[in-house]
Amino acid sequence: MMSENSPQHRWRALAALAVGVSMIIVDATIVNVALPTIIDDLGIHIAEAEWITTIYILVFASLLITTGRLGDLTGRRRLFRIGLIIFVGASMLAGLAQGGGWLIGARFIQGIGASMTLPSALSIVNATFRGRDRGIAFGVWGSVIGGMAAIGPLLGGWVTSSYSWRWAFYINVPIGILVWIGVSLWVQESRDEHAVRAFDIPGVLLLGTGLAALVFFLIEGPRYGWWTPIQTFSIVGMDWPLNGLSPAPLAGVISVIALCTFAYRELRHYTARSLIDPALFKLRSFRYGNMVAATRSFGEFGLVFVLPLFLAGVVGYNAFHIGLTLVPLAVGAFIGGPLAAYLSERFGPGTAVTFGMFLEGASVVTAALQLRPDITGFHLAPALFVYGLGIGIAAAQLTNVILAEVPKGKSGQASGIQSTSRQIGSALGIALLGSILAISLGTLATEGLADIPGLPQEHQTPIVTAFRESGGQVLSQLREQPQASTVVPVLEDALTEGARRAALGGAVIIGIGFLMSFMLPDTRTEEEKAERGRKSGQPHATDEPRGSTA
Repeated sequence: MMSENSPQHRWRALAALAVGVSMIIVDATIVNVALPTIIDDLGIHIAEAEWITTIYILVFASLLITTGRLGDLTGRRRLFRIGLIIFVGASMLAGLAQGGGWLIGARFIQGIGASMTLPSALSIVNATFRGRDRGIAFGVWGSVIGGMAAIGPLLGGWVTSSYSWRWAFYINVPIGILVWIGVSLWVQESRDEHAVRAFDIPGVLLLGTGLAALVFFLIEGPRYGWWTPIQTFSIVGMDWPLNGLSPAPLAGVISVIALCTFAYRELRHYTARSLIDPALFKLRSFRYGNMVAATRSFGEFGLVFVLPLFLAGVVGYNAFHIGLTLVPLAVGAFIGGPLAAYLSERFGPGTAVTFGMFLEGASVVTAALQLRPDITGFHLAPALFVYGLGIGIAAAQLTNVILAEVPKGKSGQASGIQSTSRQIGSALGIALLGSILAISLGTLATEGLADIPGLPQEHQTPIVTAFRESGGQVLSQLREQPQASTVVPVLEDALTEGARRAALGGAVIIGIGFLMSFMLPDTRTEEEKAERGRKSGQPHATDEPRGSTA
């Protein structure tokens, strides 16, 4: 743990860790913007392109709990630095890629490195900061992470258009070197000194397989079909051999079997070497915090997913302009972190989370109701700023709540569990809200095209199919065809309404998470509450709804 007599080193360590994790998170979004250019440059098929994004998420999400536990055992700083080396090395390989298979393999390795850094960094922050500094530290953490995640698309558009898509990966190398130096200088080693130095290999295999299969099922089900194949599943030149069964339901079955077996082993046969300590879920802050984190990530996906599709398909923005439109979101997130620290100290971290989620939900509804074909990024800026503000306030303080009562020795596995909750929530959001969008596009386009006089049915069907499967992005091609002049406005209206429905669906789920957040306890100590009362000139009184952490 960081020495108490070197507070300046603690804040420098926080900065290094936050920048390192920002690089990991940005990499998940920056590649999406560069993907069209990658397809053209490498001459790869769409199936390979999809796996460039998917494989990173699969590996990252499936290893978080395992690497969190590994950090507790072997040392969190050590694991962070190893993960950083793996991630930076894989980034260099990705930038040098000469084909789809090479790039997919590099992204696989990147996912391994990323899974080592995130829980290690969070557990170091959790073990380092206490008292008033804790709220400030997680506020800074939320500002940097939330802001950089929003800047990712803008950075990706600029790098790709000004230099090359390869620099979307090369940029990680100098940043990674600086982060490694900072962590080496300012972060002291910490681990669970009382843990048994043994690892649950069967548990690792069951959990990794179960989580990877679950994320695949949730993300790829809409693409390949929930039961009957609607698209050929292919990876690195190999095609799915079964013509009557999609790979998605098989992945779902494997996930259920593996995760149920893992849960049975952990609950009924818990030992000191097990990956998850069931006692963590007896902590009210940890139990309810993970529920809120999963729900929030589930709903948060709505606007972030549909807005770029809407701006590209209907408004006609390119990647850079889409990123520019999201800048107010990043600014709001940067401001939200310091504000969250004040709210956490004044009212408690749980109340800060509740307020942040209220801002998120209200701004998503506002933005969704504003969507129309002639809107611009300027009109969306206020709602996006408030949305970023809510993210900055809620995200960091929710992490603060989840880890507040966790014993320092269990910080790694607790960080891995909470990160996994967020990833699974995001995957659920991709599945559900992506399906809402696809179904809406198909239905609305079919109804709209049927009302166009003289448009034969045999012409309507392929247009609807291409429109639905491309997420509305076929509009850019249709605009170049004069004979499609009557079709384009109908499809623009369909994409606008479909984006609105998906975003409002996300807002409903955020609303559920907002209500659940009232179950979060006030994790401040009695001394912190008393100090706050003295500063405000009011007598200290226990907060009944959030006062118990039992």
